[in-house]
Amino acid sequence: MDFRKFFKSFLYASQGVMHVVKSEQNFRFHILAAIIVSIAGLLSRLSKWEWIIIIMLICGMFVIELVNASIERVVDLTSPELHPLAKQAKDLAAGACLVYAICTVIVGLIIFIPKWSGILF
Repeated sequence: MDFRKFFKSFLYASQGVMHVVKSEQNFRFHILAAIIVSIAGLLSRLSKWEWIIIIMLICGMFVIELVNASIERVVDLTSPELHPLAKQAKDLAAGACLVYAICTVIVGLIIFIPKWSGILF
């Protein structure tokens, strides 16, 4: 096993994450949302299993945004001119992000509403 190559792969991966943080507004929005949800989770005293679900949802959102950004870059590289299939590919990737984001909100509400019901109602 080539350890230098192995550790360089972490460097490249972190460069990818830093690039998406700098270049993608939606990714930065999801970071902000993750911070807000984490604070709400601390204040709500989530159980271990609720934290596991929340962390998986947050990380899943980050992953899907990274994949979406990757698809956008590849499409832009391979089809610099406007093409209906290129647009569809980008729209589908963005749609996957939207569907997952809606799912995270629904699951988040299922977790948090019972915690807040005594406070809100």
